[in-house]
Order: sequence, then C-alpha cells, then structure tokens
Amino acid sequence: MDVSMTLWVLTILGLCALIAADFFIGRKPHDVSVKEAGIWTVVWIVLAALFGLGLLFFGNSQASGEFFAGFITEKSLSVDNLFVFILIMAKFSVPSHLQQRVLLFGVLIALVLRAIFIAAGAAVIANFSWVFYIFGAFLIYTAWKLIQEARSGEEEEEFEENRLLKSVEKKFGVADKYHGTKLFVEKNGKKILTPLMVVMLAIGTTDVLFAMDSIPAIFGLTQDPYIVFTANAFALMGLRQLYFLIGGLLKKLVHLSYGLSVILGFIGVKLVLHALHENGVNVPEISIPLSLGVICGVLVITTITSLIAAKKQTAAEEPQKDSIGA
Repeated sequence: MDVSMTLWVLTILGLCALIAADFFIGRKPHDVSVKEAGIWTVVWIVLAALFGLGLLFFGNSQASGEFFAGFITEKSLSVDNLFVFILIMAKFSVPSHLQQRVLLFGVLIALVLRAIFIAAGAAVIANFSWVFYIFGAFLIYTAWKLIQEARSGEEEEEFEENRLLKSVEKKFGVADKYHGTKLFVEKNGKKILTPLMVVMLAIGTTDVLFAMDSIPAIFGLTQDPYIVFTANAFALMGLRQLYFLIGGLLKKLVHLSYGLSVILGFIGVKLVLHALHENGVNVPEISIPLSLGVICGVLVITTITSLIAAKKQTAAEEPQKDSIGA
C-alpha cells in the first residue's frame, strides 16, 4: 500500500486527537466502573473497525485484511499482557482511582517505544530479507515456550523492576507515598519522582518486552509499516478500558497461553514459508484470509474451552467449601 507523507501526518494527528479526547473525558481520577469500561472498549473496537473499512474503500482488500489480522493478533497478545499489568499495580500498591491515569500514560510510552521498534523492523526487513527466518524461528520458539509455561501450571511470579527502571529510581529518587496525580515533588530542594511516575514507566518499559514477540508476529502478517503501526496503535489504545472490563475475568482464560502459542507458531511458520518463497523455493504461501480465519478460530475455541474449564473448576471447588464450612 502506497502511503504518502500527508496520510502519515493526518493519521498521527487523528490518533493524537483521539488520545487527547480520551484523556480529557477521563481526566478526573476516579474508579472506573464496568459499564464505563465496556462502553469505551466498544468505542475503540468500532473505531478500529471503521479504520479497517476505510482501508478497504480507499485502499484495497489486502490492506484491510492485513489490518484486521494484525489488529486481532495484537489485541489478543495485549490481553495476555494484562496479567503483568495487574502484577505491576499490586507491586506498587496503586490506588484504584489512579489506575486509569497510570495505564493511559503507560500505554502512551509503550506506543512511542513500539513506533521506534516498528521503524527499525521495517528498515531491517527492507534491506535484509533473511531476517524473516530469524523472526519465524523466534516466534516458533516463543510458541513452544508458552506451551511449556502453560503446562507447568506455575503461579504468576511477582513483578521485578527492570534495570532501566532501577537506574532511573536511583538517579532521581522516589517519594515514599503518592501525591495525587503529581509526577514529581520537591524534597530538600530537589525534585524527585513520585510512585505514580515510577509505575507509569514500569508499564511503558515492560511493554517493550511484549513487543519482542508482537512486532515480529504482525510483520509476519504484513510488511507495510503503516498497517503495522496503526494496528498496534488501535490495539494499545483500547487496552486501558479492557484492563478494567476483564481484569477480574483474566484468571478464567486458563487456555489463553495455548491459544497464543498456536497463533505465534502459525505466524512463525508463515514467515519461514514467505522467506523460502522470496529465495525462490517453490513452497505454498499462507494467504491473509486464511491467516485471519485461523487467528479468529483459535481465539474463539480458546475462549470457549477456557470458560468451560473455569466453570468445571468452580463446580469442583464448591463441595470442598461446603465440607469445610460444615
């Protein structure tokens, strides 16, 4: 898809306008209700759908299909990221009324960092076609690792701060308590970070680790930087509302890791086949419609089996509770 600089600028300005509107509507710190989170989750999904349809009418069917496949993949990977966001919130004891502010700025930091990743990835792909082999192998390895972790049944580990976050805390210092929505406070004539600023940085920089598999995954579906960026943007910007909407339901998605491993493994194979095809090897290539069908099918099946498994587990636990109560 041929994208002019004008369209790039208009798209970025449009996304900035949406982010600004989202910020000003929810600028007052408050506890987000399920109803509010549900409404805004639907709004972001509708906006993404309208953008995808816009690509269909003003671009072509391939661009639209690639966007929807990329958006759904990034969205599903983002749901898995919410587990870590919950751990971060607990680690820093973030007050409930400040959590939406943390997620808003944390996601903005993540979006900027991902844009850098996308630009770098596009430049590498444009000059070195063999990188598809690396991306494909990495995704297949990640898929295998997800399955191993899911089968181990280990509890989620406590969040540990990365080196960048620790160095920032050491250099600037951190206040011992939250100060409303302030990011910096003055202590002994020196400005130091508030815990709110630290947790925002934690959310944003931790997302870089998630980008290590999500960026290669979406490049496996499309090599168009414009589609890669917009799919990531729409997937990330609705993440804050999704956190409050399904935060309590995440533990019921017990088979999510299996589903994501299948998706990542499938895209990894797709990348390897594409690389072989580019090198003149006569192998079949996986089309976007097929990719979209596999991704949606796996997510639907995973969700259904997860809910059935969670229901059975709840039913099995109830007699035990009754016996203990007796």
